[in-house]
Amino acid sequence: MAPVMSDPAIALRYPRRSLRRAERAFRCSPFRLDLLGDMRSRSISIRQVCGPAGVKSRYSHRPLAELRAENEMMWLIAVGLLRREVDGQGLTDSFRLTPMGRQVFEQLSLLSPAQYRPSLGDHFYNAWCRWVRWPYGLGL
Repeated sequence: MAPVMSDPAIALRYPRRSLRRAERAFRCSPFRLDLLGDMRSRSISIRQVCGPAGVKSRYSHRPLAELRAENEMMWLIAVGLLRREVDGQGLTDSFRLTPMGRQVFEQLSLLSPAQYRPSLGDHFYNAWCRWVRWPYGLGL
């Protein structure tokens, strides 16, 4: 397991398998690393990610429909990278990084563009994981 060191008093440990799955999920997503970088300090609304605004903010490679952006964000929540922002009235349309997401961002930010690019095998494995959606604790 790898420790997360955001606060010296708190060290969270995640299984390497979970970290690899979360990293692969983000690399296979249509999002850019700038999205995770901005999510470290503030919440990002789905409206900032979809359409031309997402490309202009360098959050996505191409304009995304709101439904597609939402589905991709929900997968990143499922693998532990993101969490949904909550206000006094319930869930909002904004997202933030989890502690695991911070660690994955730190790992990915060290990679060159060639190392960051997912392989065809990464895309197939990520698609398989999304399709199967194992319950927590049963593998992958």
